[in-house]
Amino acid sequence: MPRRTATMLASTLMLIALLCAGVFLPVPYSELSPGPTVNTLGEHGGEPVLQISGHQTYPTDGHLNMTTVRVTSADYRMNLVEAVYGWLAHDSRVVPHDTLYPDGKTEEQSTQENAEEFSQSQESAKVAALKELGIPVTSWVIVSTVVKGSPAQGRLHAGDVIKAVDGVAVKQPSDVAKLVTRHKPGQNVVFTVVSAKDQAAAQKQHKTATAAEQVTVTTARSQDGGAPRAVVGISAGTDHTFPFSIDIKLADVGGPSAGLMFALGIYDKLTPGDLTGGKFVAGTGTIDDAGKVGPIGGIEMKTVGARDKGAQYFLTPADNCAAAAADTPSGLTLVKVRTIDDALGALKDIRAGKTADLPACAAKG
Repeated sequence: MPRRTATMLASTLMLIALLCAGVFLPVPYSELSPGPTVNTLGEHGGEPVLQISGHQTYPTDGHLNMTTVRVTSADYRMNLVEAVYGWLAHDSRVVPHDTLYPDGKTEEQSTQENAEEFSQSQESAKVAALKELGIPVTSWVIVSTVVKGSPAQGRLHAGDVIKAVDGVAVKQPSDVAKLVTRHKPGQNVVFTVVSAKDQAAAQKQHKTATAAEQVTVTTARSQDGGAPRAVVGISAGTDHTFPFSIDIKLADVGGPSAGLMFALGIYDKLTPGDLTGGKFVAGTGTIDDAGKVGPIGGIEMKTVGARDKGAQYFLTPADNCAAAAADTPSGLTLVKVRTIDDALGALKDIRAGKTADLPACAAKG
């Protein structure tokens, strides 16, 4: 066989071997790509995303789209060829697997966590929107979770309303930890609580549960690697009673990042006129009960997904602005927001066509 032919054959076989190795060689990376974007003012799966009853609502126009990111699952093992393709593609991003699934988090754990965050974001969106409208919302501190094997297991339960700790009234979740850590490990803490069962029964009757009881829990020493302190093994959260029904119907979505757009959608439906002036506005961002907008992950993928669907404006959390502005899709205007008030102000300018007044995102440097 001629030397040139042998060399070409060897090179071809080597290339085939490398390609085969790339296909079968797993690498510790995961991929993010644009996910679905849904108009909170419209329908999804044949029914309205926002369903409000017991209060007057108004017609809406335009788009207030929440955006998502599609990620490879915790169990998926990307190969070298897929990773290289993802690095080169404009509409995807390859990141270390541990960035998305730290500490060996399983797919089931990730799904559960995302579902819990999504549920909490809906509640905070309702509270933020109603507070912005001056509609009273009744709130209280509850037991969110009880750690298995902790002193609180069997004594306190998820959904229990915490009225007081050691006789001191509790007004926000952070009060609980402060009051517990006043003790030394091994000392007793007295919780004044309304059971989750009594609370649920009262809510069904639109009443306030009053049958409180005292529960004594013996503290233990913390084992989280931080400074030793007294703990009982619960996390506290907030629950609310709304003066009318607000349901958010959106399945197969997780995480907290749709909070801002849900809040704006609720606000729009409860006020005359429309917020967008018929424009296509998309956005993202967590929101808390006070209306503060927080950063999210995968901002670059969300702007791409929004623009692909036709978005003209994108409401961007201030802390995500630099990353989003570094590679903004053509034709999309990024609008920086820190609060729901910022977002409503920006929408007012969009309706009026005052695009020069919009707070713009800027890349660093």
